[in-house]
Amino acid sequence: MGNLALFTGLFRSDVATPEPADGASFVSMRISDGITYYCAPSSGTGERTSRAAEDSQTSTALCPTSEQPSSSPLLSDAPSPPPASSQSQSDSSCTSRPLLLFFSWLGARPVAVGKYRDLYLDRGMDVLLVQSKVTHFLWPRWGLDYGLEVLEVLERPQFSGRALLVHASSIGGFTFTQTLAHIARGGRRHAEVGRRVTGHIYDSLVVGTREHMAIGLGKTLFPRLESLVKHAAMLYFWLFKSHTADLYDDSIQLFHDIPITAPALFFFSENDALCNTADLETLIDHWRERGVAVESRKWKESKHAAHMRCHPDDYISTLERFLNSLALPKC
Repeated sequence: MGNLALFTGLFRSDVATPEPADGASFVSMRISDGITYYCAPSSGTGERTSRAAEDSQTSTALCPTSEQPSSSPLLSDAPSPPPASSQSQSDSSCTSRPLLLFFSWLGARPVAVGKYRDLYLDRGMDVLLVQSKVTHFLWPRWGLDYGLEVLEVLERPQFSGRALLVHASSIGGFTFTQTLAHIARGGRRHAEVGRRVTGHIYDSLVVGTREHMAIGLGKTLFPRLESLVKHAAMLYFWLFKSHTADLYDDSIQLFHDIPITAPALFFFSENDALCNTADLETLIDHWRERGVAVESRKWKESKHAAHMRCHPDDYISTLERFLNSLALPKC
């Protein structure tokens, strides 16, 4: 496993007053650069706007397969949002509502992120979106600083005590690991956050050698210059080994012996150039040996960080079964 490489007042005073997003039955609050909170509003004037049409327009381009998204991409048993006129102030401001901590992939577009956000909002959860920057990965100490920022947000009065569900995609798995580093090394100070995690989901983790990391940078940042970026990244890792490669190894070991033992779910595919499936399956086996209940869904062919677009019915049904197995409180 040594070569297993993977891989992100109440609010700040400079944050604008929260407003309902256009055409949607939720309120968004920008907590900081890269961190946004979504929750049900205290009052509203309409139902959530369906994003099915928007998603279908981009589905074929992002995932050229014969499969098409289902007409209703949300979970089949997700409760419908109550009419705004009947939604009480106490319900909409319920601070015991579970919190979905969504670590998105690099360069994730709002429409794509919205599909995941709406899925969890419709299940009665609030959503904390954490978006990573490539600099968090290229200079891991900045990533550690960002991980601590995420952790401190989770410890604020608005979020403290809430049950947490983690969903990390691609580089988001690295950012989550940087958050875990502070939980693992902080002793009692941050242990409470780790105990609040009721489940964790990993979609398209970057797993394998450092070459997989370099390939990932090329495909994500400059696809037309993929080979050049890959070789430049490998040189960078070598030149700044103590500031990059050594810290990546620390993150690998931390994730290998993750301090969170709540049930986990992995989504991955055999044709993902950014993931060595043998290494990932070895990691899954190790977690199971440690007593972690792990479920997984592997496809022969899919698209990195786009499994829900490529295999919507299979993805949703697998996620649905996993979520239903968790002991998530209901507000």
